[in-house]
Amino acid sequence: MMIKPQPIEKVIDLGDGRQITIETGKLAKQADGSVMVKCGGTYLLAAVTSATEAKPDTDFMPLTVEYKEKFASAGRFPGGFTKREGRASDYEILIARLVDRALRPLFPEDYHADTFVTITLFSADPEVMPDCLAGLAASAAIAVSDIPFHGPISEVKVVRVDGKFKINPTPAELERADLELMVAASEKDINMVEGEMKEVSEDVMLEALKFAHEEIKKHCKVQEELAAAVGKTKRTYCHEENDEELRTKVREMCYPKAYEVACSSIANKAERGRRFDEICENFIAENYPEDYEGEVPEALIKRYYHDVERDAVRRAMLDDNKRLDGRAMDEIRPIWCEVDYLPGPHGSAIFTRGETQSLSTVTLGTKLDEKLVDEATVRATEKFLLHYNFPPFSTNDPKAPKGVGRREIGHGNLALRALKNMIPEDLPYTVRVVSDILESNGSSSMATVCAGTLALMDAGVKIKKPVAGIAMGLISDDKSDKYCVLSDILGDEDHLGDMDFKVTGTRDGITATQMDIKIDGLSYEVVAKALEQAKRGRMHILDLIEETIPEPRADYKPHAPRIVEIIIPKDMIGAVIGPGGKIIQDIQATTGTTINIEEDGDKGIVNIASADKQSIDAALARIRQIVAVPEVGEVYHGKVKSIVQFGAFVEILPGKDGLLHVSEIDWSRVENVTDVLKEGDEIDVLLKEIDEKTGKLRLSRRDLLPKPEGYVERPARQPRENGGDRRGNDHRHNGGDRREHSHPSDRK
Repeated sequence: MMIKPQPIEKVIDLGDGRQITIETGKLAKQADGSVMVKCGGTYLLAAVTSATEAKPDTDFMPLTVEYKEKFASAGRFPGGFTKREGRASDYEILIARLVDRALRPLFPEDYHADTFVTITLFSADPEVMPDCLAGLAASAAIAVSDIPFHGPISEVKVVRVDGKFKINPTPAELERADLELMVAASEKDINMVEGEMKEVSEDVMLEALKFAHEEIKKHCKVQEELAAAVGKTKRTYCHEENDEELRTKVREMCYPKAYEVACSSIANKAERGRRFDEICENFIAENYPEDYEGEVPEALIKRYYHDVERDAVRRAMLDDNKRLDGRAMDEIRPIWCEVDYLPGPHGSAIFTRGETQSLSTVTLGTKLDEKLVDEATVRATEKFLLHYNFPPFSTNDPKAPKGVGRREIGHGNLALRALKNMIPEDLPYTVRVVSDILESNGSSSMATVCAGTLALMDAGVKIKKPVAGIAMGLISDDKSDKYCVLSDILGDEDHLGDMDFKVTGTRDGITATQMDIKIDGLSYEVVAKALEQAKRGRMHILDLIEETIPEPRADYKPHAPRIVEIIIPKDMIGAVIGPGGKIIQDIQATTGTTINIEEDGDKGIVNIASADKQSIDAALARIRQIVAVPEVGEVYHGKVKSIVQFGAFVEILPGKDGLLHVSEIDWSRVENVTDVLKEGDEIDVLLKEIDEKTGKLRLSRRDLLPKPEGYVERPARQPRENGGDRRGNDHRHNGGDRREHSHPSDRK
């Protein structure tokens, strides 16, 4: 019998009775490194594998992170016909991106082996959110492996509830929070931040980062202890072949020219790129003419030249205060905006900042258009959607679009988080914002936030406040304390810089943020300066947005659906829907409306949608008839449903009928009901009485007719032993019997 392995365990104490346990040596032992991270009933397995050699001509870190939630973890079956987990959901992709962005900067720059990190949720605790543990699990798996890594790191979610910060909250606490940040860091430095806020100040955000980092330091120490207990030695590798003589030659010949271009203030991206590329092309042409007989080390030259160009651009900013397009460090690129550009959508806007442009649209829908979320740990609906598209032509890339990728999902989610808390809670619509990036040279997600704000206002959505976004960059000198914080960064400044820090907000505070840091040693002083500079830029952009459209339109576009909401008693929902949906389907078909009903406590909420007011009014009238409560003294236009010997039963409201006694049909004596009425006749009747015990209705047609001149009411007779009622009416004289006041349901 095989001996059960004894795992190595380390525990992180969160300080409030909760613990995180990291276990290794028991599961997935053929992976280069694997751990099971446990907190309460949540169990995450992280496994990492890395190739022993890099693929030829690979000069980057080919890292892939996958996050997957098993439906069995929550005791659920997957949906669909196959009943098994399929492709990653948007939520799983977003968690994988958070982990990827935290890990990627900490692999050695010269390590180029294919590396895969797989994180799987095998058990879910409804009170422990698994995304808070995914980064810790991934880092711990690398820590116990032989894969080189400048970690460990950890990720925590920090929230502020009732003015107090908390690490890794419960879902209930998250609902009450006004700040939610996912923070990743090593023991020394923060390297990734993402989250949303309800208009908090820059000081509060900075305080939250410091609070999260203190907790992360504890996680890193525990991982170091775990790695020491496992005792694996990090592997040796050689993924780059270098020619130092060639490297020196490229630098000596190309750096002055690259520095000149970097200081030339060329605003046009294509022209600037052409000038930089020419330097490398000319170097190759000069040193390796057409008659050169050997192999030209083109890939190596381009790699060395990339480093030269990077250094030249950075030194131009640090030493000469020169940005690539000639702007000041805190200057925003020229902006122009336009709303109501497209006639078809319910709202549209163009936002152009420099060479970055978003064309955004808004579509207003009904409850039926809500997004259904059916994931392992989440079952919900979403009524505010934002989708971001990045076609290749936006960067002059000659290739076919390949559909929605991880980048599109991540950028769209950031813009959604920036805007969603500004959508009114009582808005009856489902709202979809779509941002199509038509040009891109940096900060396209922030252009999406600005264009989305404009399009929502153009659509007549009464957003609480306009939102703007800006991307901040950083150029720092690792040999000194010199640094530059850049406002509204270009694509090249993002690629060649040390930080991409996106901040969105209103005039009153931050609504969302995303920060990726590529260097060690970012101080809180730099973060504070970047936040303050971002705030000034945000105010400038908000000024331009409000110049374009000062406030949301007073009304929706004429072709936008109108939604009217009414409240009905809960017990009337079935009457409106009807057997098998027959009644509600008929109302929709005959009025051309879309109707949705949902329960909310002891009431039903009915939403009626149509682009035509008359259609809504017609549907409203039908529904109000169904749910109306009969009132004594009211006149109703009813329909004769059946004729009986002693009168007629008249439907005065859908599903509600009452007895029109033969004596109440006319002032004159009626011998036969059919002489006056027949089934299907529509008549006006007065509701005279509702029986308190049975709820039966007594109607009168006579009381609505002119009383004949000289009419004398016959004296009431006294009850007789052989049959009469308390009013002295002789049933035999009236042609009725003792069942004359019976309801149709009493008759067999």
